[in-house]
Amino acid sequence: MTMEITQTQKSRLSSVDFDNLDFGRMFSDHMIDMKYKNGSWQAPHIKPYAPISFHPSMHALHYGQSVFEGMKAYYVDDETINLFRLDDHHERISNSSKRMCIPAMEKDAFINSLEELIRLDHQWIPKTHGHALYIRPFVFASEEFIAARAAKEYRYMVITSPVAAYYKEGFNPVSLTTTDDFVRAVKGGTGEAKAAGNYGGSFLPAQQAQKEGFTQVLWLDAKENKYVEEVGTMNIFFKIDGKLITPELGGTVLPGITRRSVIALANEWDVDVEERRIPIEEVFDAHKSGSLEEIFGSGTAAVISPVGLIHHKGKTIELDREKIGPFAQKMYDTITGIQYGKLDDPFGWVHQVKVG
Repeated sequence: MTMEITQTQKSRLSSVDFDNLDFGRMFSDHMIDMKYKNGSWQAPHIKPYAPISFHPSMHALHYGQSVFEGMKAYYVDDETINLFRLDDHHERISNSSKRMCIPAMEKDAFINSLEELIRLDHQWIPKTHGHALYIRPFVFASEEFIAARAAKEYRYMVITSPVAAYYKEGFNPVSLTTTDDFVRAVKGGTGEAKAAGNYGGSFLPAQQAQKEGFTQVLWLDAKENKYVEEVGTMNIFFKIDGKLITPELGGTVLPGITRRSVIALANEWDVDVEERRIPIEEVFDAHKSGSLEEIFGSGTAAVISPVGLIHHKGKTIELDREKIGPFAQKMYDTITGIQYGKLDDPFGWVHQVKVG
């Protein structure tokens, strides 16, 4: 597949304060734009970042046919940029697209266009460890048509943004609360897809949680409001009595790429890993007995995020509110060490882009 590249005439790079990055506010010079029509994906076009035009009747605005991914590019040196688990991200956006009745694109087009975009905008990648270039691929129904059926035209785009820490707490432990009033996903729904509407529906309960002083919602299952599922922007792990426990996927939990990495590393370190249903009361009982060692979340944006507090029905688990636990710290150091090229990559997770 051929690829058209149109470079910007005036870079905005000089306007970026790399010492004070706000997550998802500043965007690099170029973006990928690719259209699906007449039954096939057309050639990708890399062009200057700019507003796009669409009709008020654009299908995605009315029926929510839209999925996305979250990835990062990491600065290794002046000649090398690392992308993390690129094949897994293509697999997940393909699975999300299938669930939302969106045609999947070929892996080669996904990877090759990303490589070219990174080469073009590699100077936007922060050089500070812990910072990165956030990559947002997304697909939406672009057909000019109002009817409750799958669209026949789609648009795939990729934009990138230099970022620092995702949460305002930085690397300090976050606080979570459950909710009795809302659910995130049900079996048979779209919970395992990275669909845009899943996040829009979570904003109200997240706002309420934040008004009460918590960082995010810890979601429980929709049927019994009993079993832990995930956090609004990350998967969740509990280290109890030497074992690492995380909710099983089962169709209602997003299959996180960082989640996979945590499980693989824990297995490598001979730590017992259990993917299963875990009642929230089991977590509280483990805390009461002293066997709850650590709680942390995982995700592309935050990588590893320690949890210092969980609130549920008037009860509170409080761990170290000031610092990350030793296991989560080791996990963070290892994953980021591989991502930034500081540690060996025995799993083949890193995809290198040469820019020198």
